[in-house]
Amino acid sequence: MAPTTVTTVTVDGAGAELARLSASFHALTESPQLVFQMLDMFPIPVQVLGPDGVMVFANRAILELNNVPDASIVVGNYNMRTDPVLNDAMGLRAVVERAFSGETVVVPDFRPPVRDLVDRGVVAEQPFDSASMDAFLYPVWDGDRLAYVVNVLLVKQLYQGHPDVALAKRFIEAHWREEFDPAAVARSASISVRQLYALFQEHGDMTPKAYYRRIKVDRLKEKLAETHLSVAEAFAACGLDSRGAYARHFKQETGLSPLRYRASLTR
Repeated sequence: MAPTTVTTVTVDGAGAELARLSASFHALTESPQLVFQMLDMFPIPVQVLGPDGVMVFANRAILELNNVPDASIVVGNYNMRTDPVLNDAMGLRAVVERAFSGETVVVPDFRPPVRDLVDRGVVAEQPFDSASMDAFLYPVWDGDRLAYVVNVLLVKQLYQGHPDVALAKRFIEAHWREEFDPAAVARSASISVRQLYALFQEHGDMTPKAYYRRIKVDRLKEKLAETHLSVAEAFAACGLDSRGAYARHFKQETGLSPLRYRASLTR
């Protein structure tokens, strides 16, 4: 069985690319084909939808992410505004309509319904077990008319491999503010604590406790990026003491102290 792998792209690291994308969106109304050529080269998954919700463009990154062999399978065929899974099963109809009303919308920790691709016959095999993304929906105006809605996906974590490890990691991510409880993590995957550690050893690159610490450090990095917060306030927002053990864990994970990490964001 293939090992569980987690691909992580932090919002910080993708920030420069996202800024470049945002700056270029206004050019869609003037020369969409040239913009589509540029977007096709970006490593960040992007799709462009018309005002009726129908997809008019999907870049190479989003096709490769979902293992869709050809853009023609989804372009002209997928409609975000009428997608029953996205709007009804996932309860995002109001969010989608806000975007198509001209509002920039962010959906944090979006978990794509990847199984739906198989159920609808878009792909033969599920491309990954699960993922966590931040979705950014940007309206593009042509004068006073909505011309497009651009959907940019920042992939934070992508799981491929053993499903019990993926379940355990999702539980840890959802309960990162709480004290680490290996029994609760194991219950989330319907396995024993011994099985939990054995599976992480076989299919992961760290122990469950180490993964828990990494998630807390990732959340702390997000708070340190909010420059209106002091370092101590960033720690407090994560339920941590800036003088406690997580200052050491942070340096072990990043190679920088929290203060130096904060300084590196403003260079």
